Amino acid sequence: MIPTWVYVAAAIVALVLMLVISRYFGLWLRAYVTGTRIGIFSLMMMSLRNVSPRVIVDCQVMAVQAGLAPIPTRSFETQYLAGGDVQRVTLALVVAHRALIELDWDTAAAIDLAGRDILTAVQLSVNPRVIYCPDPEIGRSDTLDGVAQDGIQLRVRVRVTVRTNIAQLVGGATEATVIARVGQGIVSSIGECATYREALADPLIISRKVLGMGLDSQTAFSIVSIDIADIDVGENIGAKLRIEQADADIRIALSHAEKRRAMAIAREQEMIALTRQREAEVVLAEAQIPLAIAGAFEAGDQLRTEARVDFAFDQESRFPRMLTPPATAG
Repeated sequence: MIPTWVYVAAAIVALVLMLVISRYFGLWLRAYVTGTRIGIFSLMMMSLRNVSPRVIVDCQVMAVQAGLAPIPTRSFETQYLAGGDVQRVTLALVVAHRALIELDWDTAAAIDLAGRDILTAVQLSVNPRVIYCPDPEIGRSDTLDGVAQDGIQLRVRVRVTVRTNIAQLVGGATEATVIARVGQGIVSSIGECATYREALADPLIISRKVLGMGLDSQTAFSIVSIDIADIDVGENIGAKLRIEQADADIRIALSHAEKRRAMAIAREQEMIALTRQREAEVVLAEAQIPLAIAGAFEAGDQLRTEARVDFAFDQESRFPRMLTPPATAG
């Protein structure tokens, strides 16, 4: 007699085998016939590691069928557990391989984990995109305004064709930076033109100067071409600035003249006050004249009263001599 526990164990084993076959056999068979060679035990361990076996098998089959270099299954699982989009990374590698773009798994996985859409980036490398400068959706104006050296304003609309720079996709500047740099280059190139007629005669002068500036440095894009879509003549900024400068000079001159006039008026009032002071001093001096005359007469009378002449005879010479000299008439 066979013990009952043997039947129970056999039933459990059969049930487990049926579950394994029903869940993993189809994936294993698909991997086997495509040359991926992923074992059933590996598929079971993926489930235990909270990794979707179907996603890993699909990506491995896609990579093998596309002719990519062998990618370890562990790399797919690591990307899946890190929260990356394994399927889009694999698709990006397939597109890059078909387009003869150099891209390996580590670079693509790092770009995906950095938050960039690696598949869109690769597709943009294959099919370049056109960027309008300035961007009509975010800009306050639909033209780039530059002023030539003769003071004439030029209004320009530009189409910039770019493709993704895979090497600078992580850490490189975004599309907004490219638009800003192109706008800066356009304005600078217009400013280098001697006259506005020079830019109108050959708009490629602007394009060539901007392309030679290396505006796509340290950005996630490579500039393929810069095309002048439209160029118009704007205002005479130089004449307007000269008029404003002349008005400012007139106002400054008027302020200086007013300052000198105010100083002259103040000086005039000072002179008037000084004249009044001198006149008062003259009046005071004239008032002292009668007093001085009266004093002089009084002093003269006193001197005449006190003056006397005494004569004495010299006993020896018998001639008189003046004892007291007469006072000198005032």
